Amino acid sequence: MEKYFDVSYIWSSLPILLPFLKVTFMVAGLSIIFGTFLGLILAVMKLGKNKIAQKTAHFYTTILRCTPSIVLLFLVYYGVPALADNFGLYLHDLNTAVFVVITFTLQFAAIMSEVIRSAFDSIEKGQFEAAVSVGLSPFQAYRRIIFPQALVVALPNFGNGLIALLQEGSLAYTIGLIDIVGKANLIIAANYNTHALEIFIALAIVYWVISILIEKFFGKLEKVFSKGKQTINTN
Repeated sequence: MEKYFDVSYIWSSLPILLPFLKVTFMVAGLSIIFGTFLGLILAVMKLGKNKIAQKTAHFYTTILRCTPSIVLLFLVYYGVPALADNFGLYLHDLNTAVFVVITFTLQFAAIMSEVIRSAFDSIEKGQFEAAVSVGLSPFQAYRRIIFPQALVVALPNFGNGLIALLQEGSLAYTIGLIDIVGKANLIIAANYNTHALEIFIALAIVYWVISILIEKFFGKLEKVFSKGKQTINTN
């Protein structure tokens, strides 16, 4: 049984792993869409004046942020079908990806609720009042004045949350999802744990490249959206 380190195995394993990125991206993409929508609702609850809604949203965020991803993943994977049984629904045959999306939607929503809340809190309240006083409706004031500025503030944290989601999503293989990490583990098992180090290095390279590209992309977006703000400040 060969146990030696073989650099060429890193590059030869990449073509086998990369096709399974589509599963990773699909799960991450759906989690981001649903998580951002739910996070927006939670942020509105936090920013509103209803004390019960505020406490509920803050309680949700605290619980989700204090729950390790792998624990939440197993809670959803075993808990949702068990809960559904009480209502006469059989969900044990659902695709594993559904449970992964639910898990990371819940987790990403907690992150995004704080990103959105802090972004809106960073905007001076007087700008909204001034916009309304010159004839803009509250909706127009938020759309034209508040939201563009809040977007610039939120972009870096949104990018960081996206990278964190991709990294945490690698745990999905623990419940049987065959994404890029799941495929890597299958290759290692099929090879009786030989060249495991090379495969994990190849996996790390893939995640490094993706994370760097996301970071660069959001850095450019931030510069683009900041141009208008900088122009206003210089004037």
